[in-house]
Amino acid sequence: MSFNMDLWKVSDNSLTLVNKSRLDSEEKLENWIADDSSILGIDILIIGRQITSEYRGRIDLLGITPEGDLVIIELKKDRTPRDIIAQVLDYASWVKNLAYSDADRIAREYKNKPLAELFSDYYGASIPESINANHSMLIVASDLDESSERILEYLTDEYKININAVFFNFFKDGDNEYLGRAWLLDPEDVQSQSESRKLKPWSGYWFVNVGEGPHRNWEDNIKYGYIGAGQGIKYSRPLKNLSKGDKVFAYMKGFGYVGYGDVEKEAVMIKDFIVENINKPILKLPLKAPMAAENSDSPELSDWVVGIKWFKTVPKNNAKNFKGIFANQNIVCKLRHQETADFLKREFEV
Repeated sequence: MSFNMDLWKVSDNSLTLVNKSRLDSEEKLENWIADDSSILGIDILIIGRQITSEYRGRIDLLGITPEGDLVIIELKKDRTPRDIIAQVLDYASWVKNLAYSDADRIAREYKNKPLAELFSDYYGASIPESINANHSMLIVASDLDESSERILEYLTDEYKININAVFFNFFKDGDNEYLGRAWLLDPEDVQSQSESRKLKPWSGYWFVNVGEGPHRNWEDNIKYGYIGAGQGIKYSRPLKNLSKGDKVFAYMKGFGYVGYGDVEKEAVMIKDFIVENINKPILKLPLKAPMAAENSDSPELSDWVVGIKWFKTVPKNNAKNFKGIFANQNIVCKLRHQETADFLKREFEV
């Protein structure tokens, strides 16, 4: 069954179907994604637009993930569903060979800034030493026919290709306008299947950066059972990858690994985080981080926190480390370095 999206307005305990409308131009949707890629629901920096490949096609948008992987984003526009799948696969055959210098040139032409500077400004971290080790394809459409959906599912299930479709539908209710979004396939599942072809197996543990500064402090993390990040959606959004029951090793830059625990509560704004054992909001408690409450009413700028049940922690000056241990600029990522995982399990008595 092909994808279909509907929207209802809730009023006085009754539902009213909101009329589906048509965007006057798919270029408008492309503009929205170029201006604010967060509407896709994935963490991606747009580095190029309307890029001419060596095969004479024009890629609508090109992005880069926090891991340095390139993402091809193609709007279906007036092309038939099967045409768009063939087109995006053709683009991928070109993108897979792009070197850092190519991506840097594309970024400079689009944003008049070097790729490394754009990456640092957006993600708040240095660009990985190696980029484009993997790439993915994303088709943006209002709908696809059933055969095209089957083709995408076949490519992901049988060949572990990182290709997906995200659907946007436009609705109007009087003077109010709405944009709805849904994915054909769970993007995390598609990425995990694709990674299994090339990346080392996941250890089952998550790497999290804890850091210290005016907005957060490791002693607070230990005392009240949480980790946090924020003052920008690009910092807080990765915390939403953590689910209840996930096992995490906490890393502090410049020191090493300082804690091991389980996720007890998924990400919430810091003002909404209740410390269970004393049943009080964390912002009502004495904190060593002097600016923890800054921007706490703003979903985009607030610190967000994840509740952690710590099994073992150490002060930062006693952090666990060895030469060659895994470290990463990302707030959250899967720990795939088995030597590091084995070392941490011993040191933290897992």
